[in-house]
Amino acid sequence: MKKLIFHTLFLVLALTIVNSAQSQFNYKKKAAPVTKDTVATKPVEVPVSVPVVSNVSIDTNIKSTKTIDTTMVGGFNANNRKSLRPNYGFFSENNTRKATQQRTPMAYENLREEDALFSEFVWEEIDGREKINRPFIYQAYDDSGDQRFFALLLRAIEKDGVVPFSAEGGDDRFTKPISFDEVNAMLKGSLDTQLVQNINNPNVFDTSIIYNTKLAPNPDSIYTFRLKEQFIFDNKTSRMYCRIIGIAPVATIVINNKPIKRTLFWIYYPELRATLAKNEVYNPKNISNRITWEELFESRYFNGYVVKSTLDNYNDKMLNALYKDPTKRLLEGERIRQRIFDYEQDRWVY
Repeated sequence: MKKLIFHTLFLVLALTIVNSAQSQFNYKKKAAPVTKDTVATKPVEVPVSVPVVSNVSIDTNIKSTKTIDTTMVGGFNANNRKSLRPNYGFFSENNTRKATQQRTPMAYENLREEDALFSEFVWEEIDGREKINRPFIYQAYDDSGDQRFFALLLRAIEKDGVVPFSAEGGDDRFTKPISFDEVNAMLKGSLDTQLVQNINNPNVFDTSIIYNTKLAPNPDSIYTFRLKEQFIFDNKTSRMYCRIIGIAPVATIVINNKPIKRTLFWIYYPELRATLAKNEVYNPKNISNRITWEELFESRYFNGYVVKSTLDNYNDKMLNALYKDPTKRLLEGERIRQRIFDYEQDRWVY
C-alpha cells in the first residue's frame, strides 16, 4: 500500500514538472506599446513584394549593342548663328568681309638648309591675360563663330581638316594624330562607362558614357598657347628668320585647389595658316581696321615668354624644371632671347 502511494505521488510530481516546463517554452511576450521612441529606434519591417516578370528569359552573357554619349561639349561655338541682316551701318561696295574669306597665306622667303649658319628651337607661351594678348580670349560672336582663338582652332580641326596631334607625355614632334572626337573628349574630362538596360528589350544593355567634369577644363581657363619656333640665321641675307612650327593650347585645371597646366594637343602651324588667313583679329582701337590671325603671328604682334630652348639644354628640360623660382625662369628666358638677338647683331660688326 505504501509503495502504491509513493508511486502515485512520484507520478503527480513528474507531471507537475513537465507542465511547468512546457508553460515556460510556450510563453509569448506581450508586444510593447508603440510610442514615438520605439518607432524612431525600432522601425516596423514591411514586407516588400518583388514583381515577377513572366515569359522573359534574360541572357547572362549580355553584350553592349551601342554606345550612348550622355554629355555635350559646351562653352565654344554655342551661339554660332549667322546674321540674317547686314551687321554694319555702311554699304560695302567691295564687300571686304567676303574678300577676307578668300585670302591666302603670305608666301615665305626661300630658306635653304645649306645657308642656315645658325638655328635654335625655342618654345614660348602666350598668356591671353596680358593686355597685348587679349584678342586671344576675345569673347564675342560674328558670322564666323566664336572669336576666341581656341574656338578658331576647333573650327579648323572640324571644318578645314587640320590634323591635331597628341601632346601625351610632352610629345611635340607631331607623331600621333588624333581625331576631332578625341579632342572633344579632352574637353569633357575623364571617361567612364556603365551598362544601362534597354527599355524596349530587357535582354539588351547599352553602354552609357559618363565624363568626370571635375577634370574638364573650363572654357575661360584656356588662355595660354604654346608655340614651337625655330630661329634660323640665313647666311645669304645675313638675317635672322623665325619660323613657327606648331601651336598648342594649354588649359589650366584645378585639382585639389592647385592649378595644373595641361597641354591639350599640337597643331602643325603650316597647315593652320590657311585658316588663320581667313579670320580677322579683334582690334580694340578700330573695328574697321582689322588684321588676320596669320598677319598677327607673322608680324609677331604678341608677347610671349620663353619656357624651353635647345640652347645649352643637355637634358631637354623645361625651364620650370631647371629653375623653381619664377623670376629666375623669366630672366633665363630673356637671356636666351637676347643671345639669339646678339648673334644676328654680331654678324654686322666689322
